[in-house]
Amino acid sequence: MSENGRGRAEQFQRPRPRIQSLSDLIFGLALSIGALNLIASKPPDTAALLGNIASFGFSFLVLILVWFRYTEIMSVLPVETTRTRALNTIMLFLVAIEPYLFNQLSFGLNTVASSTLSQNDASAVYALDIGAIWAILASFSHILSSEERNLVAPDLLRKYRLFRNLELIVGGLFFVSILPPFWTYAIGGTNLRYVLWLLSFFVRRGGNLYSRAALKQRH
Repeated sequence: MSENGRGRAEQFQRPRPRIQSLSDLIFGLALSIGALNLIASKPPDTAALLGNIASFGFSFLVLILVWFRYTEIMSVLPVETTRTRALNTIMLFLVAIEPYLFNQLSFGLNTVASSTLSQNDASAVYALDIGAIWAILASFSHILSSEERNLVAPDLLRKYRLFRNLELIVGGLFFVSILPPFWTYAIGGTNLRYVLWLLSFFVRRGGNLYSRAALKQRH
């Protein structure tokens, strides 16, 4: 066999990474489990029904925003390195346990059946999970924003650095919310921990709007 033929054979025999297919499956399962938990609930009245839907909507929004950002990153980022594989594995694990951790929470709208775990502890662990997910996304964005790696076009480096900073801020909000004062104090009956979680959505949305406006000005 010629060298060219042998090279083609080795290329076809080299296993292709399937992490993206696995990632889509895990995200899909996480969203499906949340929906199944919603189906299994039997609200006694309309207020409880709307509360369950609102609570599920929060979890759905968290996961879907992570998934949007994750798929955008993975369309560019190579996953063959040991570092990216390790971070990817950890992140998928954190995504997989999100429905379980979220099911331990009660926002005053829904009820947690037969749970003896304090809401302080349950919400702190959930914040750790989501904060770590956004920290890993920030790590991926940092890799893409490195000029030395040449993974994206030079005119996109500023965009990925902005996304990296936003992801660090969002992850930081979840981490900071674990501190005791954010559970002790409340605004309008809502713990400050939950207020910080809601604030993360506005930070992310505001960053996207700023990015779009900056791109329009450049063009």
